[in-house]
Amino acid sequence: MTDFSFQIVGFDLDGTFLDTSGDLTACVNYALGLAGRPLLTVEQVKPMIGGGAKHMLTQGLNATGGCEPEELHRLYKLMLGYYEANISVHTVPFPGAIDTLDQLDALGVKSAIVTNKFEGFARKLLTELGLIDRFATLIGGDTMDKIRGVKGLSKPHRAPIDEMIRRCGGGRAAFVGDSIYDIMAAKNAGIPNVAVSFGFLMQPIEELEADVVIDSYGDLIPALRRLG
Repeated sequence: MTDFSFQIVGFDLDGTFLDTSGDLTACVNYALGLAGRPLLTVEQVKPMIGGGAKHMLTQGLNATGGCEPEELHRLYKLMLGYYEANISVHTVPFPGAIDTLDQLDALGVKSAIVTNKFEGFARKLLTELGLIDRFATLIGGDTMDKIRGVKGLSKPHRAPIDEMIRRCGGGRAAFVGDSIYDIMAAKNAGIPNVAVSFGFLMQPIEELEADVVIDSYGDLIPALRRLG
């Protein structure tokens, strides 16, 4: 008998389960280089991650002088092509993330990914890292749009969280993330949420108003037990 009361634990991808900052910085800098702009550091790019690739590029261009919509569209397509070809060069799971999956598996808990990254990119990345089979389901930033034929159903909308729970067969769920998009999606879906202080923070962690904040993956399961 276990005292663990969640059947499903969902994770954001970039900045929560995987440290993708090196590869995302490289692809932003690829686009900035094409535009003749100064390049950005990983620390400058981290706060731009979380709202999807177009948001990230827009932030990068704004930080280096702004951009007309036509140029943004051109650079966006080129950046996506570069990222797809170089998606897993520097990316690694955060310390303790895989051990946490093992512990959740042992508890009979289903793990899932809900990300604002395009589903195809997220699937390719997790496959190249040998992790795709560790998750019961993967929901990307464009998944719900395709299912419902409506735009704007990525996080912070509750729809991806609801779909995660449905695909996992129902049950009590919690969600782990590093951005306001993650925490608001969980709140909008009415489920407990955990913020990771080591993620790609767009704002002070306290402003997320998460149910719990953890500083490492070693803290996650004890935190979930308390939330349960």
